[in-house]
Amino acid sequence: MDEFSITDKKQEDITIISLNGFLDAHTSSILEKKFEDLLSSGSYKIVVNFSGLTYISSAGLGVFMAYIENMRNNNGDIKLCGMSDKIFNIFDMLGFPVLFNITKDENEAVTKFNQID
Repeated sequence: MDEFSITDKKQEDITIISLNGFLDAHTSSILEKKFEDLLSSGSYKIVVNFSGLTYISSAGLGVFMAYIENMRNNNGDIKLCGMSDKIFNIFDMLGFPVLFNITKDENEAVTKFNQID
């Protein structure tokens, strides 16, 4: 089993977090803490890069649902990118593409923040 880790960087007012390894019931609290820290610091525009993620459980999926409304209520959003086909299929099966903007790469996700829908 791959260990879970998060790295982050800023691009203007957007925080890009990259997920690596397994996101499951045991590691989802790490992602929850990251979102709590972002909210506390006033960072509401988030891009989550999944390119290093090899597994996600329902607990991991639940973290995104728990924070999306909070981000949007503060004029922000959570945009998702870089998913493998395996990870995307899980999100797609559960209807997440209707709720979340999912792009192929990080630059496209960042660009979406500057576009008016």
